[in-house]
Amino acid sequence: MPAILIVDDLISIHEMLEAVIQPTGYATAFATDGEKALTRYKAEKFDLVLADIDMKPMDGITLLKHLKQYDPSCVVIIMTAYASTESAIQALKFGAFDYLQKPFRVDELIQTLKRGVEFKRLVTEREARAGAPAGVAAGDFEARLVGSSPKMTRLVAQLRKLATAHTPVLITGELGSGHEIAAELLHQAGAPAGSPLVGIDCKLNSADVLHEGLVGPSGTGGPWVEQARGGTLLLQHVQCLAPAAQEELVSVLRSHSHQHRVVCTTEIDLEKLTEEGGFNEELFYRIAALPVHLPPLRERLEDLPLLIKSVAATTSNPGFDARQIEFTDDALATLRAYRWPGNLAEFTQVISQAISTAEARVITSAQLPLRVHELKDWPTLADYLAGQEKRYLARVLHATGGDKTKAAQILGIDAARL
Repeated sequence: MPAILIVDDLISIHEMLEAVIQPTGYATAFATDGEKALTRYKAEKFDLVLADIDMKPMDGITLLKHLKQYDPSCVVIIMTAYASTESAIQALKFGAFDYLQKPFRVDELIQTLKRGVEFKRLVTEREARAGAPAGVAAGDFEARLVGSSPKMTRLVAQLRKLATAHTPVLITGELGSGHEIAAELLHQAGAPAGSPLVGIDCKLNSADVLHEGLVGPSGTGGPWVEQARGGTLLLQHVQCLAPAAQEELVSVLRSHSHQHRVVCTTEIDLEKLTEEGGFNEELFYRIAALPVHLPPLRERLEDLPLLIKSVAATTSNPGFDARQIEFTDDALATLRAYRWPGNLAEFTQVISQAISTAEARVITSAQLPLRVHELKDWPTLADYLAGQEKRYLARVLHATGGDKTKAAQILGIDAARL
């Protein structure tokens, strides 16, 4: 029988909640303040904590923080008497499963508790599968998230840990950093084998299509939400949702969060956008409970040799085995000097092109596309106008590996000037 710990400083609330909750088949226990609740939670086993926000000496938010620190998988629902949602959003920020505003309806209370208990069951099941994740071999994380740099090592370790959770994950990072790969690994490692991964691109779909698929005509969840039941709902470029859709999605997630895992991706600073009023605050804290940041390629340049081998293994060349390809020191230096605005996606395209069109097994800097011959400290136009023309031209020439023709093409001048 699921057990619920009710925390409120009013005995009358205890009595009322007991009368309402016990007939549903849940066992209830009580504490009159946060400190007593924390002590009891550590001593006994509870599936859910239902806590009032306004208590002394330890309020509900402080209790929530302590509970999450002691047991990250604990499910906490906060009760608040405030008319505004400010305190409720504060609770979501620190990991609350949901909130209830007093006075609440009995049916709303029971449905919220049922969702919380079911969420706890799913979390427990995922944790039990942690030793043998479904559908993901031991080396799949390293094979798809290539790199041995400290940042990539930490990323892989973080994703492995988060795979067993049922809590929403927000994957951030610059465009082309591997958002979809990370989301797929989270799904494959954490969800039951054969469960659905429903991916929705919020940038490509129109507002009407998104409303129909996510919200539905009744406003309680569209066909995409139902399709993701038991698996993962992936919202790509979530910052592109219209304000109305963001607000509607809050209600959908409140109703269906226990039925599937929500993973969202964005290439912008969504927290900053939220603080500036450009994104729904409650939605942000509902989807950003577990943030994962993908490092840009320029911050893990030591991974380039491994990434080259990985790309070569999936690239063909009509003249020889692409896996035997070698990049000269000057080519590697050029690749490291480039800032890679398109990150991993751009790198893969550049290396694939270089390998597939190479006429020999050795690739030099001159064989790389012109755009990668960009220096990090490229001289400014002000330098050029200030009379440092020779310095400017010399750097461009160096960036192209001494190829005057290519340098002249970049500068748009006659090669004779070089």
